[in-house]
Amino acid sequence: MIKVGIVGGTGYTGVELLRLLATHPEVKLTAITSRKEDGLPVADMFPSLRGRVDLAFSAPEKARLTECDVVFFATPHGVAMAQAPELLAAGVKVIDLAADFRLQDIASFEKWYKIPHTCPELLKEAAYGLVELNREAIRKARIVGNPGCYPTTMQLGLAPLLQAGVIDASHLIADCKSGVSGAGRKAEVATLFSEAGDNFKAYGVSGHRHSPETLERLRLLTKDKVGLLFTPHLVPMIRGMHSTLYARLTKDIDNAALQALFENAYGNEPFIDVMPFGSHPETRSTRASNMLRIALHRPDDGDTLVILVVQDNLVKGASGQAVQCMNLMFGLDETAGLMHIPVLP
Repeated sequence: MIKVGIVGGTGYTGVELLRLLATHPEVKLTAITSRKEDGLPVADMFPSLRGRVDLAFSAPEKARLTECDVVFFATPHGVAMAQAPELLAAGVKVIDLAADFRLQDIASFEKWYKIPHTCPELLKEAAYGLVELNREAIRKARIVGNPGCYPTTMQLGLAPLLQAGVIDASHLIADCKSGVSGAGRKAEVATLFSEAGDNFKAYGVSGHRHSPETLERLRLLTKDKVGLLFTPHLVPMIRGMHSTLYARLTKDIDNAALQALFENAYGNEPFIDVMPFGSHPETRSTRASNMLRIALHRPDDGDTLVILVVQDNLVKGASGQAVQCMNLMFGLDETAGLMHIPVLP
């Protein structure tokens, strides 16, 4: 059994990790940290875990994380890189759900996250945790930087087209929407029910920190210059993400061939569903699952391709993807503990 520790178990990605790992056939939950909730039984904070998780939260210094096989960081940016050196030295693998090990460009990281990067040597060896595009590197990794939720949808939606060289890579557009849980479990005016409910708004229009992450990874897929216009929006729902991507076709290619690009790329992927051409995937079709669904449209058979991508931002966009990485790192079936059917209605 894999002994698992979670640092920062009180947020939405933390409780999602607990939900997924509590029934994982190869996992023993060993430590869950929270300085503020030290000693509080996990099930007292999250009643959904009664009878499934019998651990209590513990302060980080009491948690014996170095006795784990792998530690997940569901924490603010900067925490993982402060603790990773000690854990790695003890032979513990690290999966960070924040941004400490996502961006290889340190200057870009420090610009967007406003903190210094304290372990650049570890960053060099970190694997980017988007399994479908980086599987072999993750399999061999000691440390993984889990992708952001928006970047997951943008990369998987555009990768087959960039790799095939059939679109103008310099003028990509991503119009993306996320549920309120993407902002985390915290008291903040913008995410209060009376502020976010019955409302719809864009944010980060002049610049969002998921842009440099996405651009860095998209540039690995093509020799062409990559340009991305990315606009995120907040929608009044708890969980779910819908990304509408626009790309201009530069090759004479029919719809069947476009569909085939995606089916060939993802046909054997357990967590990507390429729907029939012209479909309209819904966020609720992925709720509480690690599934991501993609559908293609070509309005008026013109030169613009529209790619629709949906996922649960807390699962495939965060904790589920992290568990998928863990499975690879420990030689398990990639789907272990992740075959939940989406919740409907």
